[in-house]
Amino acid sequence: MTEIKELTARTGMYFEEFEVGQAITSPGRTITEADVVAFAALSGDWNAMHTDAEYSAQHPFGQRVAHGLLLVSIASGLIMRLGILEETALAFREIESWKFSLPVYLGDTIRVRATVTNTKAMRRLGGGLVSVKVEILNQDDKVVQRGTWGVLVKGRDA
Repeated sequence: MTEIKELTARTGMYFEEFEVGQAITSPGRTITEADVVAFAALSGDWNAMHTDAEYSAQHPFGQRVAHGLLLVSIASGLIMRLGILEETALAFREIESWKFSLPVYLGDTIRVRATVTNTKAMRRLGGGLVSVKVEILNQDDKVVQRGTWGVLVKGRDA
């Protein structure tokens, strides 16, 4: 098993600074009703399980849940708050094998744990691809969503 090397929040890591096994955890963010309503308006997804308290009370979850894709979006923002991709991220390239495991309710607090799983130099693009195992955790440290993200990161010599 690869040793986990904790990263600390800082500004702009270059491709060459990323190593397999590095990990970092974001600060938390509480999911609010305003988040869900704004995402429903933006996406057009007004599914009753997200927006209707009476309907949701009868649903198997028992209450309203946040949109899964809202959480993916918030996760990307939480990773950016860490600063490690500030001014060095060239492109968000891919999401692989994303899994939605547990519901997130209004009032839950999530954070993101990101672990570098692979790096691949792509000099013609000015840096390299950093693959990151992304886990969205709730306030009980349970993984609610997970998968792998690929981010194209600027090289130091670019």
